Amino acid sequence: MLIRLVSPVKRPGSANHYFVQRIPADVRKQAEGLTLDIPLGAESVRVAVSSKTESIKFSLRTASKAEVRIRQGHATAYLETVWRALRTSQPIPLTHRQATALAGELYRAWVSGAGVERTTAIILTPSGWVRDDTPETQEEMEGAFEATIAFLDRAAESGDPADLETPLGPLVDRLLLRKGIAKLAAESRPMVLEAFWLALRDAMERRKREAGGDYSPDPKSERFPEWRPPEQTKPIAPASSPAVSLTGLLDGWWKEAAATGRKPSTHESYQHAVLSLVAFLKHDDAARISPEDVVAYKDFRVSSINPRTGKKVSPKTVRDSDLAGLKTVFGWAVRNKRLPSNPADGITIKLGRKRKLRSKGFTDAEASAILNAALSHARGREQPHTFAAKRWVPWLCAYTGARVGELAQLRKQDLSKQGEHWVIHITPEAGTVKTDAAREVVLHEHVVALGFPEFVAKAPPGHLFLKPSKKTGDVLGPLQGVKNRLAEFAREVVTDPNVAPNHGWRHRFKTVGMEAGIAPRILDAIQGQAPASVADTYGDVTVKTIAAEIAKLPRVDLKAKA
Repeated sequence: MLIRLVSPVKRPGSANHYFVQRIPADVRKQAEGLTLDIPLGAESVRVAVSSKTESIKFSLRTASKAEVRIRQGHATAYLETVWRALRTSQPIPLTHRQATALAGELYRAWVSGAGVERTTAIILTPSGWVRDDTPETQEEMEGAFEATIAFLDRAAESGDPADLETPLGPLVDRLLLRKGIAKLAAESRPMVLEAFWLALRDAMERRKREAGGDYSPDPKSERFPEWRPPEQTKPIAPASSPAVSLTGLLDGWWKEAAATGRKPSTHESYQHAVLSLVAFLKHDDAARISPEDVVAYKDFRVSSINPRTGKKVSPKTVRDSDLAGLKTVFGWAVRNKRLPSNPADGITIKLGRKRKLRSKGFTDAEASAILNAALSHARGREQPHTFAAKRWVPWLCAYTGARVGELAQLRKQDLSKQGEHWVIHITPEAGTVKTDAAREVVLHEHVVALGFPEFVAKAPPGHLFLKPSKKTGDVLGPLQGVKNRLAEFAREVVTDPNVAPNHGWRHRFKTVGMEAGIAPRILDAIQGQAPASVADTYGDVTVKTIAAEIAKLPRVDLKAKA
């Protein structure tokens, strides 16, 4: 990339240096009306571009020659990114993952204070963002953040994207420019605004807790993925024939795999492996990839640091995601006469046996604690769907052993009464089911007694615990958000890292079911697990059978102690 070198200048009467760069003639018209958020040390400087602006000018606010060079370089790189973005006439779409990653940068900027003292609150009012230096007490500080959270929630719950556009649109545009995106595809705008609303809401909650003296680690910061530019999610131009480009093979495999029912999450995982290998090798010619290249890539991956967690990439991730994806794509290429051999074949990682420090399922005391927390959970300012999920999904998990995602995607029409029994219909039509097979599970009398059927009867049509994307109807992105929030909710109660906050219910259900004398085949059918043998595929496990077995489960002891 060619970067125009610009020398800083000094103004008469000032020891500080000044940045000056002319706006390139070919983008001057497109730059009119923009507000540039140019990095300046630990902060930034805003420069508004009008029709009369010919050059970008601002003080570098330092006389240190070394610091001048650093700030000059950062500002020049930022502006080159902006000019390059303005030369792109095509609107850029973003995926839900990219929108969430971008919102993560907003979250981190706000929780860090972005250079603002902790005694200062930047709050949102009907007239816009206001810096408030007046709060003198903890209560006043918390109240300022609560007011902003309430304002954002009202804007989001109105259902009109324009209500979020006013307060959040400028923030979105400034961050997009930093990423080299001048025009966002119209269909992506509502999704990005919603992601920013959720991130900013979480940041305000964090600032409010800190105002009260709570500086404990924030688990919500872990939900934001690493930002990957849109260019990296598109097929990379092949170095040789398109027929043997690795990204071309990925596309060919996915067309066939999607038609046979493979899940989008599998495509995302394999795509990450393919693009990561291409970046590592610095070429996209599948025919040039040798087994030695794959081994070198494997070694590189196991020594890499996950930028989101700050920890080394797990060998299990490398084996089950990276290598598995490459083997599948290369294997498809061999079967379809695109390549003579599979360079990833036989390459794996032998994992050591992981120490088992406890059962994978919740104990009676842990189950009791989570269910009591669900019973007593107060909504506060969270979304109605999220509140409902925290109130009911743990109870459904406890008495069905279903995957948390299968329950979090339930719809109003998925509950019915069959004879004397209330039955939930778990189906891939509602979102995603690991086995792609629908099943029916009878509700335990404890869940019925708590009023779940009444809750469903009063709920509006559609999903009970999430809101699908308004533009695309997509469920997978919102579903992941609900699963994350449920995991956070459970982790606040059960802090032991050796038990999974969502999956612990499935292990516990199996244990309790065996103790109650439920046959293994029926337990598998209830939980949606594959039959143990071909013989187990004969005959149906009916609602009548399931009802008789579910009735054997004892009520959870809400007073259980460790």
